[in-house]
Amino acid sequence: MNKLWAYLKTKQFRYTILAVLVSIVGVVLIAFFSLSYYTRHGQSIQVPQLQGTNIDRAIATLKDQGFQYKIDSVYVPDKAPGTVVEQDPDAGTNVKENRTIYLTMVTQLAPNVSLPDLITQQNIYREAVATLSNYGLKVGDTTYQSDIARDRILEVRFGGQIIKPGTKLPKGSKLDLVLGNGEGSSEVDIPELINLDLDAAKFAIRGSGLTIGTIIYQGSITDSTNVVVIGQSPMRTDSLSKTSIGTRINLTVTQGKSLNAPVTN
Repeated sequence: MNKLWAYLKTKQFRYTILAVLVSIVGVVLIAFFSLSYYTRHGQSIQVPQLQGTNIDRAIATLKDQGFQYKIDSVYVPDKAPGTVVEQDPDAGTNVKENRTIYLTMVTQLAPNVSLPDLITQQNIYREAVATLSNYGLKVGDTTYQSDIARDRILEVRFGGQIIKPGTKLPKGSKLDLVLGNGEGSSEVDIPELINLDLDAAKFAIRGSGLTIGTIIYQGSITDSTNVVVIGQSPMRTDSLSKTSIGTRINLTVTQGKSLNAPVTN
């Protein structure tokens, strides 16, 4: 124990301790300055404003300022293709040189979407607009045709052509819609067809805005050009004189001459 105490009092021990402390301080200083140099402590640059610029100009700016970059794309129908719509980090953020900047640009080509079924589902105009919007499609011109239902979708057209559900279209396409005008709900007089020949009865049905339904042939028919109407449905009665436009009129005919046919000697 005395020898240890005596050694601790010697200059050699003090020099040893001093050398150890100097070495530790030196190592700490070297590590501090090396880390500071490596991370460029206190040195940063601002991320430029790239959102809204063309992708080529954005890339050139990043290269000039020493940044790396990565690009993703998204389809935005109201933006010009090639426009930067998002950036990360945001403009004005202080970052180290050589930092990677992430850009999102508007794609050059619109993705295809399938036309939803607006006709079988009997969508009306307001519902069709919402459905098409959910699919990324737009409504262009609208026209009307005679139909019993007001604003019901009758046809969907693209580029002047009728298209069917499931047709692939570029997202953002404008579609023209043909709608029902609701006039099918108005009523017309039921024509009296009994004793008319078949051709005259058909002419009267069409002229009234009605539709020819089922034709039932009764008895033996030897001459199809010489048949007369003996029954119709619906039939005009005292309690029923009108029907909706487009109603189907069913006929029963038999061989014979119309009572209204001209008499020949």
